[in-house]
Amino acid sequence: MKQWIVILFLSFSSVIFSQSIDYNTKRGYVAEGFDVVAYFTESKPIEGKKDFTVTYSDVRFKFSKLENLKLFKSNPEKYIPQYGGYCAYALAVKGKKVSINPKTFEVRDGKLYLFYNKGKTNTLQFWLNEGAKELQLKADLNWQKFINN
Repeated sequence: MKQWIVILFLSFSSVIFSQSIDYNTKRGYVAEGFDVVAYFTESKPIEGKKDFTVTYSDVRFKFSKLENLKLFKSNPEKYIPQYGGYCAYALAVKGKKVSINPKTFEVRDGKLYLFYNKGKTNTLQFWLNEGAKELQLKADLNWQKFINN
């Protein structure tokens, strides 16, 4: 009987304490419908096509070609943008979730970071000029506030 209580408690706890991510799904897709795999394989932003769409973690992703969709399915965590696809710089500096321009990105240490860029405000440039490593640590800490909320 005690074994069943422990198993039930552990199962219930894992559901309660599992992380839930708030993804930036502007335009209905993560990365505003740009192909998250292409940032890695092509080193440039490529808009996805509706024919190559997949739902993962209750959000939709679009891909520019079937090969990229298959790559994503084989290892989704590798390609998902950091911080749910919100602006990495804004999260680091202001602790806020800000939308992005999917054409403004950086792949650093095998991870995808997206940034806000409009007019004279290119947060990728701020990120690079102000010290990406330190800002990344700040963004990581600030992101924890949004997980499970």
